[in-house]
Amino acid sequence: MSDRTRASWDAVVGVCVLVVVAACGPTPPAQRIMPEAPRIATAELMALHDVVRAPGLEDRRFTHARYWESVDPYLGGSVSWEVAGYSAEGREIRHLTFGSGPVTVLLWSQMHGNESTASMSLADLVRFFHEHPDHPLARRIASGATVHMIPMLNPDGAERFRRRNAQGIDVNRDARRLQTPEGRVLKSVRDRLEPDFGFNLHDQGAAVRVGRSDRGVAIALLAPAFNAARDVDAKRRRAMQVASLLVEAMDPLVGGHIAKYDDTFNPRAFGDLMGAWGASTILIESGGWDDDPQKQYLRRTNFVGIVAALDAIATGDFAAFDPAVYEGLEYNGRRVPDLLISGGTLAVPGIAPLRADVLVDYDRPLLKEGGRIIDIGDMDGSEAQDTLRVDGLFLIPTGDILDGRGGIDTGAPASFTVSEDPAGRKIRFRFREKPPRSTPEGVPFQ
Repeated sequence: MSDRTRASWDAVVGVCVLVVVAACGPTPPAQRIMPEAPRIATAELMALHDVVRAPGLEDRRFTHARYWESVDPYLGGSVSWEVAGYSAEGREIRHLTFGSGPVTVLLWSQMHGNESTASMSLADLVRFFHEHPDHPLARRIASGATVHMIPMLNPDGAERFRRRNAQGIDVNRDARRLQTPEGRVLKSVRDRLEPDFGFNLHDQGAAVRVGRSDRGVAIALLAPAFNAARDVDAKRRRAMQVASLLVEAMDPLVGGHIAKYDDTFNPRAFGDLMGAWGASTILIESGGWDDDPQKQYLRRTNFVGIVAALDAIATGDFAAFDPAVYEGLEYNGRRVPDLLISGGTLAVPGIAPLRADVLVDYDRPLLKEGGRIIDIGDMDGSEAQDTLRVDGLFLIPTGDILDGRGGIDTGAPASFTVSEDPAGRKIRFRFREKPPRSTPEGVPFQ
């Protein structure tokens, strides 16, 4: 251990995770917790994360091999592991275990292959458990709970960085039929463990707003329904209490940007059926955060929330939290398009130019890449994450944007030459499915 790391660690070792951390600004009435509820030492957990952050996962796109190359040094010792099964293409799906306490907790991540934030957070958690099993917090978790983790449940999807598995099936819609090997692995581990608590770890779109506000959702939480009536029994109430705890833990990092996910019961989804099968289940969806294209800030936010939750579950302190905190969250609201190209004149070859705005969504929104047209026409008053003003300029379609008959339609790649004339003789810049790194003077990008 380096002197710098040792100094950082010494600052963390004595931390008790039940000290009071003052929140920044007043807490909305709906998010106040019961007076007797313990408070989460978020600042200390952030410092802890600085020490145990697993290297090699700075890019949110990583393969199965790259992920385990990063995590393998922290397996063994206090963290045991086994191969729980294999993906459709034969990649290992691993089941990791820490602790020996009476409460069983199961966490799984990346059942959608392009939702990797929590897999990074679990790598950090594994490093913490492996390198510092004698830390008071780790000891408390290990004595009160047995923590089971299945990071990267869908390695074939991760290999392609896409939602579905190699068979083209959404693993999270396979809880009923169990046609996918990945779904069968998760179900078999669940049946063997019969967990008391489950954490279903996902990512959602970065462009979703909190309720009707203009605030983007960084984290969305859900204590999923276990039936169509959305009844609240004892196990779902416990999930709501843990969700309220997560609000308390994450608020100092993403306050005002926490929402509630839709709780309509889905009989095909693992999160919902985990509740029907007996677990108090919590869904954590990582959305977006400004200037965090690789989701490293939300990686930290997940780590802080998960560790705080595991500690409170192991000690039983979660029971002091009021479900009303969770229930008072606003739901995920509208989705805002990624880019509005405003004020230009569309010059399609062979067709008379017309004044038209263009709405664009990115295939890779955090990187602002892979833009596709979602609407064309009068977009005055439309909102978007960013606006590119091209007043007085012409948008000349290029590449694959035309449909083969000289027309243009939604769904096509957003590829334009931006020129002062409709013939493209006085080019100002080119838009190739993403904004230019810099726009010419007089072309504002907001």
